[in-house]
Amino acid sequence: MSRIETLAVHAGGEPDETTGAVVPPIHLATTFRHGPAGERVAGYEYQRESNPTQDRLETALAALENGAGALCFGSGMAAMAGLLESLPAGSHVLIPTDCYTGLRALSAEFLPERGIHASAVDMADLDAVQAALRPETKLVWAETPSNPQLRVSDIAALAALAHGHGALLACDNTFATPVLQRPLELGADVVMHSTTKYLGGHSDVMGGALVFARRDDLYGRVFHRRHVTGGILAPFSAWLILRGCRSLPARMAWHCANARALAEMLVAHPAVEAVHYPGLASHPGHAVAARQMRDAGGMLSFRLRGGREAALAVAGALELAINATSLGGPETLVEHRASIEGANAVSPANLLRVSVGLEHREDLLADFSQALARLG
Repeated sequence: MSRIETLAVHAGGEPDETTGAVVPPIHLATTFRHGPAGERVAGYEYQRESNPTQDRLETALAALENGAGALCFGSGMAAMAGLLESLPAGSHVLIPTDCYTGLRALSAEFLPERGIHASAVDMADLDAVQAALRPETKLVWAETPSNPQLRVSDIAALAALAHGHGALLACDNTFATPVLQRPLELGADVVMHSTTKYLGGHSDVMGGALVFARRDDLYGRVFHRRHVTGGILAPFSAWLILRGCRSLPARMAWHCANARALAEMLVAHPAVEAVHYPGLASHPGHAVAARQMRDAGGMLSFRLRGGREAALAVAGALELAINATSLGGPETLVEHRASIEGANAVSPANLLRVSVGLEHREDLLADFSQALARLG
């Protein structure tokens, strides 16, 4: 089963051996029967360590990313923290200048408490990455395409730089999903997902995951940390995400087609200053994206010529698209990132981020057209 469309349907979804049920069961038990001396009768002891439903999802995610093993968490941030906080004290981490605001907050506020320090660099500038590497750099964190400006990093080149320095490469693959991009096959050591997004796919479940190229000492440290600190994924959440994985390739095809149509409409509009979408030939990372991605994804952002007020006016005039955070669900979501980031915002004030949904594309184009028309 090498083709991802087939893997998505069947990995982790084998019929239940006991009942023959085609849909995997949900095991809600928090504890499992063992022998008088703690002998594990069926391989499980306590939900916080592992459980059958989460195991199915981890099997599926490892298969989708072509990894050696996966670990699931209660959120994307929990997965991110689980990896970064497993680094030894004194470590240095490189993060992207354009990245999810939660990574920036974790790096500035919490990692230093553990003796881990981070600095930001433009991951698309390989010379800048090379110059930013230090003797104590243990991990390079890539996010491609990035949030919210859709910057593209060359995963294979970053892996070569990191490995040549004795460091690891981790890649946030949330925007692309394994349907469009498989970082482990390009040299990354760990892939992170906010499974809340496209993998869950329905805006109704929260989760996170790490997929590892090897079941090595790092995998063991992160597993142990999750076990002790309890950042696991609830069984029902694991079941919902596993269900979402089965339709992921089909959904991503529609997300990509809608996003491309919207990007092409926006880039031609006189009120739009710039469109950030890797599928456009004008995107500075288009060539790299075309080389390492199967398609350009369902996320885009664009900037308005009228500044912050124009961006807010367009967001407020949309009738079909919903103003809400998060991404990857069936509904189109629009977010003024600078407002959501708050007092320490780094996103441009005239930027709107769009998670392009599964509506009919003509309805989407009409909605954005009417909102832009109201700018006069």
